[in-house]
This record gives sequence, C-alpha cells and structure tokens, in this order.
Amino acid sequence: MAINEAQKASNDDTKSSAGDKYETGREMMQQETNRNMAQLNEANKLKIILNKINPDNVSYKAEKGSAVITGNGNFYIAISAGILKVNDIPYFAVSPASPIGLMLIGKKEGDEFKLNDKIYLIKQII
Repeated sequence: MAINEAQKASNDDTKSSAGDKYETGREMMQQETNRNMAQLNEANKLKIILNKINPDNVSYKAEKGSAVITGNGNFYIAISAGILKVNDIPYFAVSPASPIGLMLIGKKEGDEFKLNDKIYLIKQII
C-alpha cells in the first residue's frame, strides 16, 4: 500500500515554475518507493524462511522451529523478530545465524553454554 501511494504521488506530481522543486519532490518519492520495495523484499525473504519450518516436527535438539527454554529466557529459533508471547509467556524470536542462535543450534536438554558472561542451561526443547 505504501509503495502504491508513493508511486501515485510521484505520478501525480506536476511540474511547477520551480523545476528543481519538482525534481527534488519526485526524487524523494522515488526514494520512498525504493525503501518500501526493500522492506517488502525483506519481508518476503522472512516469509520464505518461516514457511520452511514444520511446526509439527519434534526434535530432541535445538534447530530451526524449536522453542528452547533456558534459565535465562525462552527462545524461538526462526527469524529475528523481537519478543513473541505465547500464552503470556515471552519468547525471544532469534535467527539461527545470530550469536544466541548459533549457540542454541544442536544443543539438547541439560546442555549449557556461555554467552556474554551468562551461563544458559537448556531446560526444555519444544
């Protein structure tokens, strides 16, 4: 929607006596369109990643799609998306390529790891 609005504004803009003003406004609208297209492309990439996760898969080690309960927080390994709440329980949605994601991948219940001077004990993998 934002892309369409920026494009429509660009097309509707009429040239005034101040040609530079017209060109500057048109360029600003084009930049806004480009920013919106970049956001849409990124959202589509994240959607593809999420669609590859099978929520019915049961694993005994942390992998994409796993919810990992630790002594220092709960994590959902998928994409970096901030805090998600499920039944009022907060989970940090993290990318498997993030520092915490890299530490979580492959771990099993009872495993520990250290990150930023904190020790994380894996209590449960869902």
